[in-house]
Amino acid sequence: MNRGRLKLLQIFFALFLISLTLRLFYWQVLNSDSLSAQAESQHFNFYEIPGSRGEIKTSDNYSLVTNQPSYTIFASLKELDKKPEEIKNLLLPLFLKYDLQEKITTPGKEEVRDLRKKIGEDLGNLLANDKLVWVALKKSVNEALVEEVKKLDLKGIGFKATETRFYPEASLAAQLTGFVGSDSNGADQGYFGLEGFYNAELKGRPGRFKEEVDSLGRPILVGRKVGVEAENGRSLLTTIDRTIQYIVEKKLEEGLKKYGAKQASALVMDPRTGAILAAANLPGYDQARFGQYEDKVYKNPIVGDLYEPGSTFKVITMAAALDEGKITPETRCECTGPLQSGGFTIKTWNNKYFPNSTMTEVLQHSDNIGAATAARLLGEEKFAEYVKKFGFGELTGIDLEEEVPGLVKSPQETQPIDLVTNSFGQGIGITMAQIVQAVGAIANDGKMMKPYLIAEKILPDGQKIQTNPEEVRQVISAKAANLVSAMLVENVENGHGKRAAVSGYYIGGKTGTAQVATDGVYVQNVNIGSFVGYGPIEDPRFVMLVMIKHPKTVQFAESTAAPVFGQVASFILNYLEIPPTRK
Repeated sequence: MNRGRLKLLQIFFALFLISLTLRLFYWQVLNSDSLSAQAESQHFNFYEIPGSRGEIKTSDNYSLVTNQPSYTIFASLKELDKKPEEIKNLLLPLFLKYDLQEKITTPGKEEVRDLRKKIGEDLGNLLANDKLVWVALKKSVNEALVEEVKKLDLKGIGFKATETRFYPEASLAAQLTGFVGSDSNGADQGYFGLEGFYNAELKGRPGRFKEEVDSLGRPILVGRKVGVEAENGRSLLTTIDRTIQYIVEKKLEEGLKKYGAKQASALVMDPRTGAILAAANLPGYDQARFGQYEDKVYKNPIVGDLYEPGSTFKVITMAAALDEGKITPETRCECTGPLQSGGFTIKTWNNKYFPNSTMTEVLQHSDNIGAATAARLLGEEKFAEYVKKFGFGELTGIDLEEEVPGLVKSPQETQPIDLVTNSFGQGIGITMAQIVQAVGAIANDGKMMKPYLIAEKILPDGQKIQTNPEEVRQVISAKAANLVSAMLVENVENGHGKRAAVSGYYIGGKTGTAQVATDGVYVQNVNIGSFVGYGPIEDPRFVMLVMIKHPKTVQFAESTAAPVFGQVASFILNYLEIPPTRK
C-alpha cells in the first residue's frame, strides 16, 4: 500500500472516530433528557388523583354542597378482546338509557335520535384511538350504571371510583353556589358563584404518581410506585342562613307566579357587618344537571346584571342632600308642575303634582320633581361625589364571580339633564349588591360595610380561618342617616311602601318602578319593580332588596316587590326573635 492510500485511510478513520464521538456526545449529553423522558414514558404510567373538593355550608354548618361517590367507566385499549364496533354496540343502549334518565324533561323522538348518534360517535372515536393506552368512556356515573356494564363482562373495561358534587338542598341558592364542570383537560373546575370564585381553595391539590408498567401499559404488581399524596380542598362556611334563604326563595316563587313575572330576586344583608343572610334568584337551575340549561341562567343577577334603580335611588339623593345640609326633612318643594332642564321636560310618574310638599312627603309621593329639586340644591359636583361615596360605579368586592362595577357617567360626560334624571334613578346603571350596600350604610349610622359570603374557611386539618367584617368608609353622618331613616319610616307608614309594613315594628323603605330601555328607548308596559328597606328602625338587623322583573298582572312595585318584602321581613323579625317595639 503506497503512502497516499495509507494517508487517505488514516484520514477516513480519524473522521469516522470524530463523527462517532460527536454522535455519542449528542445522544448521551445534549439529548439525554429527551431520551430519558422517552424511556420513562415507556416504562412508567403517570397519573393524578384529585383530592376531595371542599364543602360549601350554611351558617348552621349544614352542607349546601358536598360530595358523593361516583365512577368513571374506562377502557384499557390494549386489553380489549372484542372489536371497537362490538363494544360500542353493547355499551350504547346502556349509556343512552342513563342519559335519558338524567334529563329534566321528557325528550322527543328527534332528541333521542340525536343523543343516540352523539353517544355512538363518541364511543366509536374513543375505542378506536390507537394513540392511547387508556381512555375514559363516561365520567361521573352512578353505581347502577356500573353494575349494568359489569354484567356485560367485557375484558378491558374497568371502573374507577371518583367523587361528584351532591346538593342536599337540591337547587337552593343555585346561582350563589355555582357548579363544577370540567376544564379543557377534563379536570374538575368550578364555574360561577362560590364554586368559581373559590375554585383554587375548594379543589385542593391533586396527588401525582408514577408506576412501573409492562410493554402493554399494564401496572407491574411488584414494580416501583412513587409520588405525592393528594391534599383535600378547604370547606367554606357561608354567612347564609338556611332558613331565611328557604323562605326568601319560597316567597319569590309565589310572587313570580302571582304576578306573571320573568324573574324575581332578593338580597338580604346584616347592615352591621356586611354578612349576606340570603341571596336568591328565580328561575334557578339544578346544579347537578347544569348542562341541560341555557347558559344565561348560570349568571347571578345580584352582581352580574345592571338595571336602572328608579325611585329607590331617591333614598341616595335625599341622604346626600341632608348630609350636606342643603335640605331638611321639612324643606318645602314648590313641585307645582313639570320641570324644564336642558330642553327636556321632566314629569312625575303619574303626572300629578303636590305643591309645597316637604322632602319627607316627596318620598311618600315618589315625586321626581322633588328629588330633582334636592339634587339641584346639592349641585352636580357634590351629587357625583356622593354617588361615588355610596359605592356606585365601583365593585363592592363581594366574593362572587362576574361582579360588574355599574354604569355611572364621569363628571366630564354629564349634562345638566343627567343630574335631574339620576336623582330619581334614571340614566344610571347599578347592581342589586350596590344598592343594598349603600342603603345598608344608611341603616348602619352612615358606615358602609363590605358585603361578604364566607364566614370561615375550614382547612383539611380542621383549622379555621375566620373572616372579619370590613368597614369601607363613613359615607354620611349618623345624624343624616337617622333623618333618612325617619323619612323612610314615614314612607312605609303613609306612602307607597304601606304593603311592606310589619305589624309591631317600625320599618323603613322605598319603592322603585323602573322602566326598561331597549336600544336607548324605554319600552311601554315593561318594568322592574323593587323595594329596598330595613328594620327594625331602632336597631336594624337586616337590609333587604326585593326585585320583581317584568310583571304582567300589575304595574307598580308597591303591588309586587313591597308585599314580598313585607312577608319576608315579618318572618325574619319573628325568626330572629326580635321583640316588637310598637303596639
